[in-house]
Amino acid sequence: MWVTMQRRSIPLTRSQLFPLALAALGAMPSDAYGALTTPSILAPASTPAHQIYTLSQFVVLITGAIFVVVGGLLAFVIVRFRARKTDADHEPAQIYGSAQVELAWTVIPVLIVVVLFLTTARIIFAIQDAPKPQTAVDVTVVGHQFWWEFRYPKLGITTANELHIPVNSPSAARPTYLQLLSADVDHSFWVPQLGGKTDLIPNHPNQMWIDAEKPGLYLGQCAQFCGVEHAKMLLRVYADPPDQFAAWVKAQQRPAVQPDAQNAAAVAGRHVFETEACANCHTISGTTAKGTFGPDLTHLMSRATIASGIAPNTPGNLRSWIQDPNTLKPGALMPAMQLSDQETNQVVAYLATLQ
Repeated sequence: MWVTMQRRSIPLTRSQLFPLALAALGAMPSDAYGALTTPSILAPASTPAHQIYTLSQFVVLITGAIFVVVGGLLAFVIVRFRARKTDADHEPAQIYGSAQVELAWTVIPVLIVVVLFLTTARIIFAIQDAPKPQTAVDVTVVGHQFWWEFRYPKLGITTANELHIPVNSPSAARPTYLQLLSADVDHSFWVPQLGGKTDLIPNHPNQMWIDAEKPGLYLGQCAQFCGVEHAKMLLRVYADPPDQFAAWVKAQQRPAVQPDAQNAAAVAGRHVFETEACANCHTISGTTAKGTFGPDLTHLMSRATIASGIAPNTPGNLRSWIQDPNTLKPGALMPAMQLSDQETNQVVAYLATLQ
C-alpha cells in the first residue's frame, strides 16, 4: 500500500531563506507556464526532491556552523595576537602541542563526517526503497545524442522530449517510476524540482521515481556531458491533473492523423517523407515510416517544442530544422535533408497535421 510521505514543517529561516534570497535577486525567473526557467533544487515539488532539499539544508547548516567557528577563531587570533611595535625584539612564546586540542580537532571532524554520512545514506535508502504501488505509471526513458525518448509500455505510447506524468496526491497516489536506459553514451536524467540526478549508462539499467505534488511544467537537463550538444539536451516534464493525463493518454494512443485529400501540400509532404531518408529515422504510426534512430513523430504537433526543447514547435522552426538542423542546434546528429524549398514546405505542411 502506497503511503505518501509526510513532511514536518520547517521554520522560515531554514525552509525559505534561500528561495527568498534568490527570488529577491531575480535569480529564479519563471516562464509563461510557471516553470523555473533555471532548474533549481530550491523549489522542490515531489517527495524525493523535498527529502533531498531537507538534506541539503542540514548539510548547509553543519558546514555553515563550521565556517562560522573556524572563521571566528581565525579572526580572533589575527586580532588578538597581531604583531605590535613593542614585540619587535621579542620572540613569541613557543607551544609544542596540546593533546586535548589535537584530540578535539580529530574527533569532532570524524563525528561530523559520520553524521553526514549516516544522514545521507538514510535519505538515499528512503528514496530507493520506497514501495512501488499498483497504481504507479511506468515509463522507460532512453537517452540519445541529443534527445529523450519516453515509452509507456503499459499504455502503448512512445513520445519524445516532453514527459507527461499524473499529479500525485495522498488520496490518489500515482507516482511515476522511470527505467533509465541509454542508446549510446552516458546521460543523466535531472529535473531538480522532482528528484536528484540519475545516470543513464549503456547496458546498465537504472531506476528512479517521481511524484509531482502539483500541476505544472518542470524543466530539466541532461546533467552528464554526452557530446557536442549536451547543453541543449533539455527536459520538459508536464505534471497533469488526472483527467488531463487521461485525455493526453487517449490522444497519444490514437494512430497518426492522415492528411485530408483536399490538403494537397500535406498529401505531397507525406509522400516526400516516406520516400526520402526521413522514414529511415522516424516513426509515424499508420505509415511506412518505422525508423527508430530519431524521435517518434506520430503526434509531433502535440509537443510545445522541437529539438529537445531548443525551439518552439512552429512551422517556421520546423522548416529551419528540416533544411539544416545546425541553424538551431549546432552539432546535432540529424543531417540537413537537402530538400528543395517546395519539398520542405510540403513536409512541414504534412507534419503540421500530426496532432
